[in-house]
Amino acid sequence: MTRPLNLARPLAHSGEAKYNSIRTVQNVVNPCLTGDYPPLQHPPLQHLGEFGHDLVVVYADKKVMSETDLIVQIFTMSQITGEQEKGLLEAVRNGTGMAGWHGGMCDSFRNNTEYQFMTGGQWVAHPGGVIDYSVQVTDQSDSVTAGLTDFNITSEQYYMHVDPNVKVLATTTFTGEHSTWIDGCVMPVTWKKMYGKGRIFYTSLGHNLSHVLMSPNGMTMIKRGIQWASDSKYGPAENWVRPIYKG
Repeated sequence: MTRPLNLARPLAHSGEAKYNSIRTVQNVVNPCLTGDYPPLQHPPLQHLGEFGHDLVVVYADKKVMSETDLIVQIFTMSQITGEQEKGLLEAVRNGTGMAGWHGGMCDSFRNNTEYQFMTGGQWVAHPGGVIDYSVQVTDQSDSVTAGLTDFNITSEQYYMHVDPNVKVLATTTFTGEHSTWIDGCVMPVTWKKMYGKGRIFYTSLGHNLSHVLMSPNGMTMIKRGIQWASDSKYGPAENWVRPIYKG
């Protein structure tokens, strides 16, 4: 017997960011959770809400959060209250999944280090702005990236501070053209992890929806990651720790 998948998705709040957020939900999130992509174990989708600028207050609503299976957050910078952060973190620790991309997830709430501990990374720079760069798929044994190959993309190449234990699925290498001191630096692009019982999926791909639509492999990776996170309460916890540094 299947059960409905409950989705909450706080969105960016104004102007172009809001426009891109809504288009992304329409073109990325909805199709992969409502049947236009390989089916979930727990259809159909029920939307608990689509929340704007001041409505991350939903994170403080314990009832809503306890009923939420998946959070797709598209919310760059701004601030979150202690009560809201506590509600979000508690929900994820108890099994709610979270999925996101680019600055909508890993450049949110810059002052909240526990939030960053949950997501696994924080944006710090995108040298050169929108540029051409390549993405290397580094783990083809994972369900999110199985069968995918390396690809090129035109967008912001994110330089990030990253948890050294996340399970990295794809990387990019900086050339040093725009910041000479990072020439040859290999940076995670896509990863998954656990926070308590909750599954976390993140990719730095994005900025504009059009950037990702031009890359079928990138789009597939995002859709699969959303699906994987959405099964957080129903699938087994994964052994996600991939330590870079050896003791």
